[in-house]
Amino acid sequence: MQRILKFSLLLTALYIAATLVFGLRAHSLALVSEAGHNLSDFAALALSFVAVWLQTRPATDERTFGYQRAGVLAGFVNALGLMLLAGWIAIEAIGRCFHPVTVEPHLMMSVAAAGVLMNGLIAGLLWKFSGDVNIKSVFVHMLGDTISTAAVIVGGLLISLTHQQWIDPALSLLIAAMILWSSWGIVRETLHILLEGTPRALRMDELRAAVTNVRGVRGVHDLHVWSLTSQSHALSSHVCVDEGTSMEECEALIDRINHQLRDHFGIHHTTIQLELTECATTDGCCSPPEPEVVDGHSHHHHGPGGHHHDHAHSH
Repeated sequence: MQRILKFSLLLTALYIAATLVFGLRAHSLALVSEAGHNLSDFAALALSFVAVWLQTRPATDERTFGYQRAGVLAGFVNALGLMLLAGWIAIEAIGRCFHPVTVEPHLMMSVAAAGVLMNGLIAGLLWKFSGDVNIKSVFVHMLGDTISTAAVIVGGLLISLTHQQWIDPALSLLIAAMILWSSWGIVRETLHILLEGTPRALRMDELRAAVTNVRGVRGVHDLHVWSLTSQSHALSSHVCVDEGTSMEECEALIDRINHQLRDHFGIHHTTIQLELTECATTDGCCSPPEPEVVDGHSHHHHGPGGHHHDHAHSH
């Protein structure tokens, strides 16, 4: 993945220089907007490259999950940058509708043809890694570039045949709309992960039923599922078991639960707390016990009548 990103960065840098120089010479906003779009792609590729490198760094006491979220954050920033770029292109295009500029269609088509080849190649290389939301954001960039540069070729051909200069800003508006549409989907997905949302493909009622149906489970509550990355999910839950359940039975029970979670829901990082008595819940979460105040100091009561909890952690 890192080799592909390095190669993509080099190709994109060369193409940015070409589209900017020839776009200015051809007086084509569509071509200059392609240079701007590819500049955002360069930033996106660079950000993704740094994120991929960060994700390989080990976890520490300060960051116990390591830098797994770096890729998600990179995807979010990339998509926001794309939305800003789409706004700039749209404003410039609307201005050109009122003040047309003569463009050189043949130069426009030549440079755009090179862009289709380059962006198509990069998109093809990134496609097999597009399950990762970080790489997906770059893949969408490059796929969008391939389509928009192909549109520039068609626009150049139409301008050379009809001599209608409005075609160039109209194309730019189309490119801006496409950029905005594709980037909004990535903003929603990454923001959902950053806000600890439940993985979109997961049905909580199905997961709850699967755990409840495990032999030895009396009930499930305080159930939370979230994503570390678009492909890595974590779960924590309280599970009620029968009085008198032995340690060996508890371990076997946790193995059965983890088997369900791993094989049917793709969840590998779990923290499961076993309880003999269900604790009080508020909004689906366990309420902390009320402290007793003695001589101005808080004390939690842990007498014979207190709740007994067994903790089990599985990674």
